[in-house]
Amino acid sequence: MAGTASILEDSSILSRLDRALLPVETFMALLSGLAAFSLMFLAAYSVTGREFFEKPLLGYVDLIEMLMPLIAIMGVSYVQRNGGHVRMDIIIGAMKGRTLWFFEFVSVLLILVLMIALVWGSWAHFDRSFDCARPLCSRDSSIDISLPIWPAKLIVPVAFSVLCARLVLQAVGYARAFWYNLENPVAVPLVMSAAEQALAEAKMLERD
Repeated sequence: MAGTASILEDSSILSRLDRALLPVETFMALLSGLAAFSLMFLAAYSVTGREFFEKPLLGYVDLIEMLMPLIAIMGVSYVQRNGGHVRMDIIIGAMKGRTLWFFEFVSVLLILVLMIALVWGSWAHFDRSFDCARPLCSRDSSIDISLPIWPAKLIVPVAFSVLCARLVLQAVGYARAFWYNLENPVAVPLVMSAAEQALAEAKMLERD
């Protein structure tokens, strides 16, 4: 599993693009967190209404279905930027120099190919659901309260497109690190050792 990672910055175009994309990823991750947080209120409202007033929240399951893409997918690019996805650090951690950057580049490139295919497929899935000639521009809707489903379906290609942009930046970063045999490249997550993590946390506490 991936540990804590640091992302270095400089004045290069690659680093500026990395910093330009970060606010978009942060906003999307915030929306994902708010959606997860809102589930508690929906659950509390529904349970309270059912137990005390015999009137649970209408369309509770429909609302959860609409929130699931927000919770599961919107923050995926932010996590990728910070190196937080599950990976085999026990293998990657044993690699150094050009060998490490080569395997990182290949893995990112393979993920990028997969994500491009998923963007194409998820957009087609959204397109089948969206039709402005129909009420609420929707060809399909949820079962209980007839919410249009296309907004939830649109979240997937949008989030995956942002992830593709992040993967392109990381692929360039790893290719650059491999070509120039860089020790600490910019715009890519550098996995920190336990000692480096402790030092970084100590510095954060000193700032606070």
